[in-house]
Amino acid sequence: ILEAFRSRPRLTIDDVSALLGQKTVYPIINALLSKGMIYIAEEVMEKYKPLLKSFVSLNPFYKEEENLKQLFSVLERAPKQLDAFLAYLKLAKQQAFISKQQLLEESNCGNAAFKALQDKEIFTVTKKPVSRLQDNSDDFILNFTLSDAQTTALEQLEKGFQEKDVVLLHGVTASGKTQIYIKLIEKAIEKGGQVLFLLPEIALTTQIVERIQRYFGDAIGVYHSKFNNNERVEIWNKVLNGQYRVVLGARSAVFLPFKELKLIVVDEEHESSYKQHDPSPRYQARDVAVYLGHLHHAKVVLGSATPSIESYYNATTGKYGLVTLNQRFGGVELPVQEVISIAEETKRKKMVSYFSSKLIDEITLTIENKEQVILFQNRRGYATILICATCGYAPKCVNCDVSLTYHKTSGKLHCHYCGYHQSSINICPACGSVHIEQKGFGTERVEEELSLIFPEVKIARLDVDSTRTKNGLQQIISEFQEKKTDILIGTQMVAKGLDFDNVTLIGVINADTLLNFPDFRAFERSYQLLAQVAGRAGRRDKQGKVIIQAYDQNHRIIKQVIENNYLEMYHEELEERKRFHYPPFTKLIFINIRHKDADLLN
Repeated sequence: ILEAFRSRPRLTIDDVSALLGQKTVYPIINALLSKGMIYIAEEVMEKYKPLLKSFVSLNPFYKEEENLKQLFSVLERAPKQLDAFLAYLKLAKQQAFISKQQLLEESNCGNAAFKALQDKEIFTVTKKPVSRLQDNSDDFILNFTLSDAQTTALEQLEKGFQEKDVVLLHGVTASGKTQIYIKLIEKAIEKGGQVLFLLPEIALTTQIVERIQRYFGDAIGVYHSKFNNNERVEIWNKVLNGQYRVVLGARSAVFLPFKELKLIVVDEEHESSYKQHDPSPRYQARDVAVYLGHLHHAKVVLGSATPSIESYYNATTGKYGLVTLNQRFGGVELPVQEVISIAEETKRKKMVSYFSSKLIDEITLTIENKEQVILFQNRRGYATILICATCGYAPKCVNCDVSLTYHKTSGKLHCHYCGYHQSSINICPACGSVHIEQKGFGTERVEEELSLIFPEVKIARLDVDSTRTKNGLQQIISEFQEKKTDILIGTQMVAKGLDFDNVTLIGVINADTLLNFPDFRAFERSYQLLAQVAGRAGRRDKQGKVIIQAYDQNHRIIKQVIENNYLEMYHEELEERKRFHYPPFTKLIFINIRHKDADLLN
């Protein structure tokens, strides 16, 4: 190897393998490295190639009126060519660039007629790089005027930015925070700046992009983990060269190469999805966004109907600014909320599967009125645990030591923490018994049971399992938005900012699963989830209804959700955290020490 370096300045791993005539060369290379005789030089090879598309333009000669009249008289003898030409003129009035594919579809003239126009030098075809990123825009045009409450909030935000770099916007669900964000974004763009708009879930990016891409046009880009490497490179370059003035993205968008960042919006800032645990790097995107704003001297807006305890504490103690928006946009009333005792309904034998008689009646009435329903169950899968009725054995994850969840669709047991999965069991591996019982239920089971009660109703499920494909999520949301689906069953994904104007009923299948969780943030997150999912009901001119099913219907968090009393929840939680030295009064750090020598550890 060293001899080869006399004639060549560098060698690849493949070169060394060919030189020595053996496949495994890493031990030899490591030995030379450890002796300091060679060093490693790494390069990132960019395989990205732009996607080229054919675009059609008209010969400038025919833009003169006399020449155009002459062309029409010539094309009268060729109807297919005339159709193609007329289709071009129609499209040219609507858009600046016309693709060959679009023209052929619009005119239905066929390739032969198009080629004839090209040969006559009437049309010129040029290839241009186009985006691989799917255009999610639809016909929704944001032509709106801010309400008095929104205008006041916008003025307070701008005033707050004069004193603080970070301002918390606390607005109730459906108060129109998005419209306020758009006005702030417009002003940042007018000043030549770029804007980062962070969203906690891809589910949010899909719907918001559909609604504001028409507003900002090609200036807006979307970034999340479902894109392939080519698409990511394209976004990176467009942010770097300033072509994207606005980027909507999930948490990883904070690492994009902004040059003129003027504004950062963190929507639904309370969401735990902003925190990345695995894989590295581990970070809280909301806090990274605040620091990113500091580095770029940009302003930061944190928005939520249910702010995190930490952010609201920072706002009330003067670290951040605070703006409150208490009115729903358009004067829409908050939904009517009702709590149903599962224990009482079971005692009276009024439960049908997992649904109270009241919830079934409300679903029936809603469907008859041609309105839509969202049902919330914060557990995915079919059964939350399989257990042997004879000996009590329950399959657990080999990595995490937590119970595995049964998924009927795949027929497997899954760990929702690390992704481990195995085949389901019919015989207990501990005692050999065949009496395996299913305990608990998830969205799969809710969907199955509801299909038996309402066989004629179109039901869809929105959770991690149903949205694994690139366009799976968009399809589910689009079909629900287009009223092709009557009932949407989902996990917390349905609570995160989705806006459907025909949804008038929300059902929470079992609120206790949120409350009884071993985490000091359990009550805060329960309030946030229940309040957010309730906020999906009645978001236009119809008042919505929310049915919350629970065993502990008198729990203080459920009462605070019903009363829409965020401040009471905040003060009670803050007092408890102060007493037990939890954030925001302290920072918790988990230190994990490992060693093969247990005595040394102790």
